[in-house]
Amino acid sequence: MAKTLQKVHKKISKKRGKVDSLNENSRDAQRLRRAGARDDRLSRHAKTTIKGRQPYMERIGHLYDAVQDTEKPLSDQEMAELIDQYINRDADEIEQLQQERRKGRPPSKREETLKLRTDTEEGEFRTGFWMPDLGDGDVLAGLKSWNGDWSGLSTLKFVRFTKDGGKQTSSFPPKGMS
Repeated sequence: MAKTLQKVHKKISKKRGKVDSLNENSRDAQRLRRAGARDDRLSRHAKTTIKGRQPYMERIGHLYDAVQDTEKPLSDQEMAELIDQYINRDADEIEQLQQERRKGRPPSKREETLKLRTDTEEGEFRTGFWMPDLGDGDVLAGLKSWNGDWSGLSTLKFVRFTKDGGKQTSSFPPKGMS
């Protein structure tokens, strides 16, 4: 059975001709309302999913850009430096916002957001920062040839990397502390 609004509208118009006057409670009108509601629900769900994946996509994008010149797998020290660089990517902007603010004034919304994001990522780094295992040559090669899509990450191996240098295998997509 046709589910999307476009398909339902096309099917009804084939049966009735031009669909500009339907009885409010007719079966065809109900089918159109259901299909429209379903399309709205699916688009809201897709937006929520994309918004939830966005921080991870930014993280992988940053790592993708950072490893383009790298030939050999990274050591634990190099991975820690790369994560630290990623976490402190907004330090200059935070400092500039603090300098622009007059004495005694509360921080701006942007400054609060950037600080909160930095603190959250710093906390995640202490407990286990989710990232591709850049210490593995196959994963490094796979990340270099990544196409930029979420589904393209499923072939990579991921780890939780802690600040003290520990590695724990993780899953894709990230779930809690897996």
